[in-house]
Amino acid sequence: MTMPLPASAPRLLPVALALALLAGCAGRPATPEGDRQPGGWEAQQARVEALDTWTLIGKAGLRTPEESTSANLDWSQYPHYYRLLISGPFGSGRNLLEGREGRFTLTTAEGRFEAETPEALMREQLGWSLPVGALGDWIRGLPAPERTYRLETDELGFPRHLQQDGWAIEYRDWTQVASLWLPRRLVMTYDEMRVTLVVNEWRPSLDES
Repeated sequence: MTMPLPASAPRLLPVALALALLAGCAGRPATPEGDRQPGGWEAQQARVEALDTWTLIGKAGLRTPEESTSANLDWSQYPHYYRLLISGPFGSGRNLLEGREGRFTLTTAEGRFEAETPEALMREQLGWSLPVGALGDWIRGLPAPERTYRLETDELGFPRHLQQDGWAIEYRDWTQVASLWLPRRLVMTYDEMRVTLVVNEWRPSLDES
């Protein structure tokens, strides 16, 4: 499916979308890439779209013309709540971002803060931001809903390259967990910023009934 990009995509927060990020806990090894089959994505897409409860742990590396660094993330997602525990070189110490029914809080070493959007909250308190509103879809291999996008698939029909909101997301590797193929390695670029995201452990909560 292909939809035109908007004439000018909004510029997502400053220089450290950085985070897009995920941390290195030992996880289950990736299933060999060759095990994916033609039509496999189409067969599971409805289940991926319905997946609204999961935890992932991984690591993300950020590169800009000025710096190269990394961060860890422990991300738990539920239908009406999420928490992102961010640790490592981005910012200082451990930062906990939480979202619940339109309310967003960020807890840092300096205290607990609120804002109308998670992006604004991170920008105000950390000096950089992450496109939280879309990343929960992108990390599952999906475009964010109700926004224009352009999507290219690989020879097996799986997402390969997604453009949305000024970001270019390349899906480099996949892993099979609980009978679902989910992205394991993504490379995200925005202007001169490049974020490499590696998911070391996926824990999806699936209804197999």
